[in-house]
Amino acid sequence: MTFLTLSFAALLAYISLPFKPLTTVALDNGIGKLPFMGYNTWNAYHCDIDEDLILQTAQLMKSLGLADLGYEHMNIDDCWAEKNRSVSGDLVANATRFPSGFNNLTSQIHDLGLKAGIYSDSGWFTCQLYPGSYLNEARRVCYAEQFQNWGFDLLKYDNCAVPFDEIIDLGMVGKYTRMADAIANLSATTGEPPLLYSLCQWGREQPWLWARKLGQTWRTTDDIDADWEHLASIINQNSFITWASDFYGHNDMDILEVGNGNLTFDEAKSHFTAWSLMKSPLLIGTDLTAVTNETLEVLMNPEIIAINQDPVVGTSISPFRWGINPDWTFNATHPAQYWSGESQNGTIFMLLNVLDESADMFFNLTESPWINAGRQYSVRDLWTHTNNGTAVRNFTANAVPAHGVVVLLVQDAGPEPAGTQPPCARPEWCIDQNGTLVQ
Repeated sequence: MTFLTLSFAALLAYISLPFKPLTTVALDNGIGKLPFMGYNTWNAYHCDIDEDLILQTAQLMKSLGLADLGYEHMNIDDCWAEKNRSVSGDLVANATRFPSGFNNLTSQIHDLGLKAGIYSDSGWFTCQLYPGSYLNEARRVCYAEQFQNWGFDLLKYDNCAVPFDEIIDLGMVGKYTRMADAIANLSATTGEPPLLYSLCQWGREQPWLWARKLGQTWRTTDDIDADWEHLASIINQNSFITWASDFYGHNDMDILEVGNGNLTFDEAKSHFTAWSLMKSPLLIGTDLTAVTNETLEVLMNPEIIAINQDPVVGTSISPFRWGINPDWTFNATHPAQYWSGESQNGTIFMLLNVLDESADMFFNLTESPWINAGRQYSVRDLWTHTNNGTAVRNFTANAVPAHGVVVLLVQDAGPEPAGTQPPCARPEWCIDQNGTLVQ
């Protein structure tokens, strides 16, 4: 019998390696293969919503060309309900805000070629203290059935108003399983496609480990806000769980703030890029009646959207070098800077300048696991929409703006020039076939 002896230092180094848990098998029920795209009312309007606003927004998604790029969900967030259920226990749409009823509204949304989304909560109440769905998931006419009978295609399910422990007798997984089971049972009974289930539990109890068994997306953090500090923090937190996103299951980084607050143009581009390339759902959250051309330029970049909606590669980009921090450093204000990932058309690089001033950003191509040594690569910039020649070994993005981003699509362009020096782009254990170690 052979025994492996490790020094304490080696053992410590081993157990300190980043841990990737076994990925839970995704719920493949025919929907949600790719991150869903669309609009959500919360960031722009909070509770100030009604049927006219919803329909106007849906029409603008069509007329502005957003729907043509994949923004197909028109999602209603909190505050749509009456404060009291019906005598039979059903949820009731607010008669003042939605006098024509939800069936009429969803029919008009569907007539535009769009899908409709609704909001509820896993607790006694929603976050704005409207009736929640707890204990009504599996009633004779369950709330999942109500939502589907009203014509909705998606359910966002929040995490407020949690019942006392002795009442709920469930953990986070069990609480969200109740509605997942109701959705699955309803689909099995009716033969209709299930509701797309978007879990909104703010990253509590590590949903990236379990939520893909229940639904198609799961929130990973607390709520977003329209400032760089919130964006940087969300990017940082998600940099450690990029492995969890793939077909039929996606980390949800929250509703987009592009067009809101005081975000600069470069910050908005970085925001949209990170959400897209990390395969988060893309939900517009700005007032489309007042949207600027600059905001539309960000939201409608077809080359960035194509990465998010890649039908061949479902995985996220991941950091290969943190940059100003040691690798695997948790830093809410300065997340990882150098990222790469696969796509159906080549390797993607995202260079994120997290500094408050412009900076040159340099990397060796083979720092990415998706690049082969001894090859040169054609370079396309997905924000300038230009082909930028060929890169051999290294690439430098000059003067990347503060909080700005550069996105590159590189494709193999053949062997690098003969005699390129040094003999190895990465010097670690570079050795001649005669045994000479190259320093």
